[in-house]
Amino acid sequence: MARTVRFHELGGPGVLRLEEVEMGEPGPGELAIRVDAIGLNRAESLFRSGHYIEPVKEFPARLGAEAAGVVEAVGAGVTGFEAGVAVSVVPAFSMNDYGVYGERAIVPAAAVVRRAEGIDAVAGAAVWMSHVTAYGALVEVGGMRPGDTVVVTAASSSVGLAAIQVANRTGATPIATTRTRAKAGRLLQAGAAEVIVTGEEDVVAGVLGVTRGRGAEFVFDAVAGPGVVDLAKVVAPGGTLIAYGALSGEVTPYPGFVLGMPALNMRTYTLHETTRDPERLRRAAAYVMSGLRTGAFEPVVDRVFGLDEIAEAHRYLEAGTQFGKIVVAVGH
Repeated sequence: MARTVRFHELGGPGVLRLEEVEMGEPGPGELAIRVDAIGLNRAESLFRSGHYIEPVKEFPARLGAEAAGVVEAVGAGVTGFEAGVAVSVVPAFSMNDYGVYGERAIVPAAAVVRRAEGIDAVAGAAVWMSHVTAYGALVEVGGMRPGDTVVVTAASSSVGLAAIQVANRTGATPIATTRTRAKAGRLLQAGAAEVIVTGEEDVVAGVLGVTRGRGAEFVFDAVAGPGVVDLAKVVAPGGTLIAYGALSGEVTPYPGFVLGMPALNMRTYTLHETTRDPERLRRAAAYVMSGLRTGAFEPVVDRVFGLDEIAEAHRYLEAGTQFGKIVVAVGH
């Protein structure tokens, strides 16, 4: 038996329950892990409330796709792992099939990577979703190169901060946007070359001013909604606007038709484009691991909750005031 977070109906953070659940043994292609830390992601809030791209298929339902822990048991056909190995779980599966919110979890071995030496459980649960999202969109799919400029919206999120690190490691120039000046200084400390405060400044004028009218080769957007019309105006000819989130909650227009900009490329991106493709995930893991070893990548953790504070942690996640990652430390 293991304490496990489940929910029996859709709703707010209050529907989350910490229950004793029989875990069973890992099947073919699976690992059983002791969970030491869990990385919280907005996808889990959306899944819990019924607003995710994938609906909940049955109740009680589980949550969570990113964690760090230690292998306890290995299922048939799994190679490269043994009991006692420190690992991280990468979001690479449906939460209808697996969930890592709990003291123990069974997960597909294909979604597990060995934890880099010197990376503790909290950091190991805070790096993979963010950095693989940024790498997958900007490097694997987008082909970002040295000398490029990338505008990063919602830059104080864990993915936004990871995108700043990925851009700097690539030799690109990250321009961060944030709604208020409160986080501007921290974004500069985190590696942003420039910060545009959208509540005070015009994003179009700001980006075009920084780039001397050229615009940015990439816009990496977590917000979507009507704001993409202005973001499209700052994309350099032949550049790409990548929408990976929809924080605005509003309908997103296609700005190419509105503005008559045939050189604009616009696409959506989801993490599973990388994590569910074995070759892409292999390259992403190598990229992130090397960044961790050299110190180029460092997860930014805003706050750590205990497992019995999971509802409070979700409320904090939904408030959207964090700078970096929210982590739940099991046994905290």
